Amino acid sequence: MNYNDQIKNRVKRIEGQVRGILRMMEENKDCKEVITQLSAARTAIDRTIGVIVSSNLVECVQKANDDQKEKSMEELVKGAVDLLVKSR
Repeated sequence: MNYNDQIKNRVKRIEGQVRGILRMMEENKDCKEVITQLSAARTAIDRTIGVIVSSNLVECVQKANDDQKEKSMEELVKGAVDLLVKSR
């Protein structure tokens, strides 16, 4: 799969969030603030997973149209849903 710049930028932002969280911990910030930032990072990761899975589904469907030997549309959708469920 080709990961476009938008997806890579999302991950870079998440990386920055995590570095900020670590800095907050090193500075002994209030646990509520740390938990809030951890929750924000988790949400960002979940959304990025969704973007990747949906992009992958589109790519697989396009491939299936080009090559009839690929899995059925139902199998492709089920695989994408399984990926989303697994990520939780």
